[in-house]
Amino acid sequence: MSTIQDGGTAASTSHRIRSVLAIRPFRRLWGVTYLCSVGDWLSLLALTGLVTKLMDSYQWQSFSLSLVVLTQLLPGILFAPLGGVLADRFDRRKIMVVCDLLRGGLFISIALVGTAWWLFIANFLVGCCAMLWIPAKDSAVPNLLRRPDQVETANQLGLVMTYGISVISGAGLYSIISGIPGYLGLQNSNLEFRIATIAVMVNGALYVTSAIIVATRIPELSGRIAAVKRTRENGEAPGFFAMLRDGMRYAARTPLVRGLVIGMIGAFAAAGAVIGTATPYSQSLLGGDSTFGLLFVAVFAGLALGMATAPRMARRLPYDRLFGLTILVAGLSLLVVSFAPHLWVALVAVAFVGASAGMAFLTGLTIVGSQVEDAMRGRTVALLQSLLKVVLFASSAAAPLLVTVVQKRTVTIFDHPMQVDGTRPVLFGAGVIAALLGLIAYRQMDNRRSEPILSDLLAVLRGRARTGGLLIAVEGDTRQDTSVQARRLSEALRETGREVVLASDPDLDEQRLRNLLTTADLAGVRAHALVAAAVRADVVEREVRPALDNGALVVMERYVDSPLAHFSAAGSVEPREVEGLVDWATGRLRPDMTVLLDRTPSQVRASGGTLDTVEHHWRVQKLLTDMASADPERYVVVDADGTEDEVAERVRTAVLPLLARRTRMPVKPVAETP
Repeated sequence: MSTIQDGGTAASTSHRIRSVLAIRPFRRLWGVTYLCSVGDWLSLLALTGLVTKLMDSYQWQSFSLSLVVLTQLLPGILFAPLGGVLADRFDRRKIMVVCDLLRGGLFISIALVGTAWWLFIANFLVGCCAMLWIPAKDSAVPNLLRRPDQVETANQLGLVMTYGISVISGAGLYSIISGIPGYLGLQNSNLEFRIATIAVMVNGALYVTSAIIVATRIPELSGRIAAVKRTRENGEAPGFFAMLRDGMRYAARTPLVRGLVIGMIGAFAAAGAVIGTATPYSQSLLGGDSTFGLLFVAVFAGLALGMATAPRMARRLPYDRLFGLTILVAGLSLLVVSFAPHLWVALVAVAFVGASAGMAFLTGLTIVGSQVEDAMRGRTVALLQSLLKVVLFASSAAAPLLVTVVQKRTVTIFDHPMQVDGTRPVLFGAGVIAALLGLIAYRQMDNRRSEPILSDLLAVLRGRARTGGLLIAVEGDTRQDTSVQARRLSEALRETGREVVLASDPDLDEQRLRNLLTTADLAGVRAHALVAAAVRADVVEREVRPALDNGALVVMERYVDSPLAHFSAAGSVEPREVEGLVDWATGRLRPDMTVLLDRTPSQVRASGGTLDTVEHHWRVQKLLTDMASADPERYVVVDADGTEDEVAERVRTAVLPLLARRTRMPVKPVAETP
């Protein structure tokens, strides 16, 4: 019997979500994110409503929303770097508690003071607290997870909560509170003012509740404080300005972060241009408010789609390559938007812009959470927050000014006069900037520069892997099983006419490395893990990558999962440590397909194993099956009980048709599995 776990996207996604939400500290922090996000959206509506009650001038009332947004946007420009340094220097849990208490107290004071001038001052201070709170929270999330590959799912859950569930909850809560006079059949200005202050008081209560939960229910947020204290005791803790300077130097000298910053500038500049030209652009399509609404829906629908499909794209391309490519695609899509002659063309192109932006945003957050070291993560998050505020504010303010300068112009093409709206050249320029900066970010972050960017771009647009080289890993509990079946699978693949490379077994090459380290006495799980990682890195660079670059099918036994499961089952090494070591050794190169040999571990005892050996193999097999169930799109699970010929036929029956669909490889008919 063989099981091909293909097309299980929904099952895979639900399993990843359940595995992340099963982590109690993260689940509680997710609830805190809900409270604070509802507070953020409720404050936008509640303060805007309260401003209109406090101001008598119609002109000032018409600017109420803009003033509220502006006073919350300015702190990001001024205080985000401070938040990053604090998140890397002090206890992140205490920072979050203090900021939430301050935000709650400030909102309550707005309701009690009841003046417009204090509303704007307090709202500015609330924004300052948010800029200290966000880096502390975002940089703490990866430390609550069990494995680095859970960072992406955690970011997805956070974005869904912040920009989905919380938006609906905040708007619904405000509608309920503001509708109280209508429910009671009472209409007077004094009652409406009191209802507006109640909404602000409720907002303050949400932040106070968040502070209580963080202080009493999520002590894990302080998990890194012991290392910080040791650094201070040793006199190694740098000062504030030194940490700020080190953070800027880290971003400048690290290609990964440098490319991330460049790409974010391009993405936010394009987003600001779209925001600043949205209304006149909808009019250029000969539409009004309804056209603007359709464009708004299209961009946010694309944004949600991009965030949902980013994990699938990440299986085809590494994060550091996918990030720059998605920004490049967003810029190219914006060029189409600038030329769109009809509404339906604009809607499709705008949806592509939103989808690319969604993938880039989620990919960027995942890179920060999984690849930026913890000591620098807070400052990196703060730097990106500052860029978001500064670039978005500058571009959204400059775009309308550029539109007024360009104005409408008449262009004659083939003796036919055409009127070009001022928004089109502005959007075209924004698209060019985004595409160029996306290309620069790609080159900065790319760890495999020999491969052409066009092939990666086509892989993103088509949503499937390139038809070049593929890496197939054969994983299992015992070396005997994987060795035989990897060789038999290679022979079956060669019969199809493709070039096949059977990569070396890292365990068999271990003696070669030991001969180089004759003076070292290797003992213990950690020493063996380091040896295995070193040999695996050599095999990948010497055999696997060159073969993949030449378009070959590479079969490798016990590539990542089996060693990871064995070292984790030994119990003396944390799985997170082993996985980080494996990622470093392989350059985060993951198989396109993994064949898992599902063998009954109890047979080990029948062949002479001890009871402890049997228990170890049961733990290994459970870890392997858990890996397969977490990512069913990439795994082919094959029953490995039986003779070598029977298992080989099952592997061939399962793998060849699947490879044929992925690579258009010809496949011979296979016999029924006995």
